[in-house]
Amino acid sequence: MAAVADPTLFGLVHDFFKVYLPKQRACSPHTIRAYQTALNSLFDFVKAEKKVALYNITFEMLDNGMISRFLDDIEKNGCGITTRNHRLNCIRAFYSYAAKMNPSAVIHQSEIRKVPRKKPVDPDIVTFMSECAVKTLLEQPDTKTKKGLRDRFFMLLMYDTAARVQEILGIRLCDIRRGKTPVVILHGKGSKVRTVPLMQQTVDHFDTYRKVFHAEESDHSDQFLFYVVQRGRSYPMSDSNARKMMAAYGKTASKLCPEVPEKVHPHLLRHSRAMHLYRHGMDLTLVSQWLGHAQLDTTLIYAYADTEHKRKAIEKATSSGSPLKKRLNAERFTVSDDDMLKRLYGLT
Repeated sequence: MAAVADPTLFGLVHDFFKVYLPKQRACSPHTIRAYQTALNSLFDFVKAEKKVALYNITFEMLDNGMISRFLDDIEKNGCGITTRNHRLNCIRAFYSYAAKMNPSAVIHQSEIRKVPRKKPVDPDIVTFMSECAVKTLLEQPDTKTKKGLRDRFFMLLMYDTAARVQEILGIRLCDIRRGKTPVVILHGKGSKVRTVPLMQQTVDHFDTYRKVFHAEESDHSDQFLFYVVQRGRSYPMSDSNARKMMAAYGKTASKLCPEVPEKVHPHLLRHSRAMHLYRHGMDLTLVSQWLGHAQLDTTLIYAYADTEHKRKAIEKATSSGSPLKKRLNAERFTVSDDDMLKRLYGLT
């Protein structure tokens, strides 16, 4: 593996994740993963934009224009303004730390300050898949292979629990509890813990998955449920692995079912499950608890989205000459040098 082009940048990244966040700030693993996701996504974007390897990224490449294009790309790929602003906050936090630890980084921090947070103009419209689309997506992995078995179970568990991708990636074997009413313990934002019931179909898939990937582990093992193996050691699956995997299956599923959107990402399964629960009669308060929302207002987007969906359906079914028309509004198996570098500097 080649030496990094900017030792200052990667040295600060290392200390930010290995010293500052866990030891000085005493941040929870979940919070640290959120910061890692933000910087990992940014670095992956810069690699693609500049057509360079991870170790060739420098502070100079990370100017306000690059950050702005990165944030725009997040929105274009299905994330909302809230996620966009959260990623920006995480990046700003790193640059603030970098400027305090190394005066030469102050100039780079000033670049980040030029990038404004985005203010939402209208309520976020939740993008979700139909039940038919979800079924098609879940059928794409070839469960005769180890990778396909893992991928099917990963997506099924995400949909069943309506969990955030970081919550799924943080599950350990001991978090899945069997019995008459099987449940999984999810560790959410701000170190909050919630218990979510599992469908029998999910439990059956878990049993099959466990025999292949955790045959030697006990029910009380703290081994991560989803992991990759490198040189004999296991590491939790990364957020980027999950996103690439789902995007690939989404492309094949969209060719079979027109209801599958062009871009499929993990949060889409969370939104879809929430909408399906709401449409099948689950009270909005229970949906809020299921999702782990701190405030009920956050969950209201699903009620709004359902109303908007019905409005569009009515509009589509209403002829242009109808008086009603005027009352309707318009519409784990390979690890690259990059993986090694990210582990080395604390990005994963």
